[in-house]
Amino acid sequence: MAMLKQGISSLRFIDNPTERTTAGTDLLLAIQTASWAILIYNAGDSAPWKATLWATAFSLMALAALLGTVAHGFALAETNRRRLWRGLSLALGLTLACFLVGFINDMWGQTVAMLALPVALLLGLGFFGITLVIPSTFLVFIIYEAIILLFALMGYGWLMVMGQLAGSGWMTLGILLTLLAAAVQTQKKLIVTLIWPFDHNGLFHLIQLIANLFILLGLHASFN
Repeated sequence: MAMLKQGISSLRFIDNPTERTTAGTDLLLAIQTASWAILIYNAGDSAPWKATLWATAFSLMALAALLGTVAHGFALAETNRRRLWRGLSLALGLTLACFLVGFINDMWGQTVAMLALPVALLLGLGFFGITLVIPSTFLVFIIYEAIILLFALMGYGWLMVMGQLAGSGWMTLGILLTLLAAAVQTQKKLIVTLIWPFDHNGLFHLIQLIANLFILLGLHASFN
């Protein structure tokens, strides 16, 4: 217990101002996505399997954002920071796996989605395995994310045009903004001052907060 208290008391916020705003927006993202998970789970009485799947996706996103809050916001030993990034990478990989299965469920139905679930989870674990081999680059995640999101974008766009799924327009808009957020995150030299300075990671989080709102609206419409 004494060692735990000593460890907590030795924690200090990081000095870098853009890392602080990144941590702050990560915390907002964690709160938002945890709230979204609860809302989706409670709204899905008409489709409990789908609701559980999407609630799990947002719960995993909340976990990743919470780990990111600590990793960006505090001055940590490099060993501890690497452990946090590993947990974050695993959570993000599984988040996208659930997102993929959620799209398949909307596109082809629950039977196909349930068959796709183990394959998608293996893809998420495979992505995590690659990050263990190449831990110093975020490019692997961007590629993994882009493939899944572009696939879902085409599908939800088609459902929107054909009028086959309520809320597909909101889902399409949310995915477009998520892709924009991912593109912004690749611009490592980008810094924008909006009262406080935000780098590429902080701006990514701000755009993703809006994207998540549209995805929630789309899911809510699809349950009604």
